[in-house]
This record gives sequence, C-alpha cells and structure tokens, in this order.
Amino acid sequence: MFDRDTASKALGIELLDAGNGQATVRMTVTADMVNGHAMTHGGYLFMLADTAFACACNSHGPVTVAAGADISFLRPTGPGDVLIAYGKERVTQGRSGIYDVTVTCDGDIVAEFRGRSRVIGSEGVTGSEGVIGSEGVTGSEGVTGSEGVIGSEGVTGSEGPA
Repeated sequence: MFDRDTASKALGIELLDAGNGQATVRMTVTADMVNGHAMTHGGYLFMLADTAFACACNSHGPVTVAAGADISFLRPTGPGDVLIAYGKERVTQGRSGIYDVTVTCDGDIVAEFRGRSRVIGSEGVTGSEGVIGSEGVTGSEGVTGSEGVIGSEGVTGSEGPA
C-alpha cells in the first residue's frame, strides 16, 4: 500500500517498518511545513500519524481505510526536526479496529493520534484507480465520506462505517 502512497512520498515520509498490526514512519520537517507561528503545521503531523496508522492497519492484508481519527498536539516542532510516528493496533473486532500512533521528536512525544479503521476489501489489490480498483464498493455496508477514497466510481452505501 505505501508503495502507491504518492501523497506521503511527496512529503518525504519514509516507511521504516510495518507488519503484524504496527508500523513506523519518519518525516523531516521542512520550511514549507511551518505555519504562521513558525511551528510545524498540525496537518503535517496528522498526515504523518495517519500514514503510520494506514500502514499498521493494512499490514494484515485486507484493504482497510480510516473510519475516523483524532489527534492531540502536545508540543511544537519546527524546520529540521525529524519526526517518528509509531502506530500499533489496540483492538480489532470484525471489520473494525482501533490503532494508536505516537509521534516523537528526539525521543519526546509531540502528538498522540487514535485512528478507527474499517476493512473494506480483500488483499492483493492492484490498479491506479484507488484503494480497491475500478469496481468501487456498493451495497448497504459501503463506505461513505472522505475517508473512503476508492476510485473513479466512488463509494456508495446506506450505512457507512460502524
């Protein structure tokens, strides 16, 4: 999955390790990533943590997307800082899961992220259309909302993630 993640790669995010429900990624903060207060913009911290989350929850094989997530920013970082995000599976039940990601800088915790996952497909996905290919997802258990970016046909369904 990370091999096809052009958004993360465009930010210089590197996958250090992934497997067995956990993942570690790294990113160096650039001058283009700071906000008007000269601190790393929270969106970049979120994306780094989200990438670790995505790699952890997809490490089992089935196509898994975010059903939701939140982050707590604990201390600022800035240009030149190297951030490490470590994601770990906390629990899975059926098609749903909860993952925690800790973002650190020089060993200090700078953010804590919790992601909620939803399995939407089987493993072995290929294609440039998105996560599950050109066929999209249909049916009453489909994925709705921006967290299920799937392909050109989109995603339909009446329930969304539960």
